[in-house]
Amino acid sequence: MIRRIYDWVLGWSDTKYGVTALSVVSFIESSFFPVPPDPLLMALCMGKPERSFRYAAICSAMSVLGGIFGYLIGWAIWELVDDFFFAYVFSREVFELVGTQYENNAFVAVLTAAVTPIPYKVFTVTAGVFQISLATLIAASVIGRSARFFLEAGLIYFFGAGTKSFIDKYFNLLVTLFFVLLVLGLVGVKYLF
Repeated sequence: MIRRIYDWVLGWSDTKYGVTALSVVSFIESSFFPVPPDPLLMALCMGKPERSFRYAAICSAMSVLGGIFGYLIGWAIWELVDDFFFAYVFSREVFELVGTQYENNAFVAVLTAAVTPIPYKVFTVTAGVFQISLATLIAASVIGRSARFFLEAGLIYFFGAGTKSFIDKYFNLLVTLFFVLLVLGLVGVKYLF
């Protein structure tokens, strides 16, 4: 079923509604949709490389807005929808694990989910349930989601369509490397200032 949804999402890249679909998928993926916007973003960038950074900006902005929507779900109506989320979106074990991560460092937890293949929606919804600071969620999301989507768009813009197979093959490694460098940079800034 997930593969069919993935193919359906990717199919929007060949239509005049590709940017609209990218906006919608980026928004709903941040709170409950199972397919990330990355494949659609890459397909759109390959179709019109000169618009790659525009697509990345749309994807980032809509993803952060969707993250805020996920936060509102967790904050305002969690008791009404928790059964749905535990049945179809994430498990109770993952929910409790994320709560523990918020106790350690909410900013780093959200940033990690925003950049890596870890399901970002788990962190946005639980951020509302555990009532972490909305400013923390937004700041970490803007940095993480922008870094992820602009990296993908930039690789396609500068290196062409062949980049897609490279990204697909080494996505987890690239994201992990980027995240390690980002954390090292943040640690460096903390100790230098």
